[in-house]
Amino acid sequence: MSVQTFQLSGEHIQLIQLLKATGLCGTGGEAKIVVSEGLITVDGETETRKRCKLTRGKRIEYDGHTIEIQ
Repeated sequence: MSVQTFQLSGEHIQLIQLLKATGLCGTGGEAKIVVSEGLITVDGETETRKRCKLTRGKRIEYDGHTIEIQ
């Protein structure tokens, strides 16, 4: 499992934007699919809202990868 941090520049970032920005998904379309299929967890809970607003301290997991937002 790989863990990476993501430096948040504003107050929040949408889940699909984070997946693209970190390279876990190549396109917005791919990001929407993995979210809608329930493959993403945020702080241990399955997240299916594509535009879920993520803030500092959140932990996102997908396909063996973990992203910690700072």
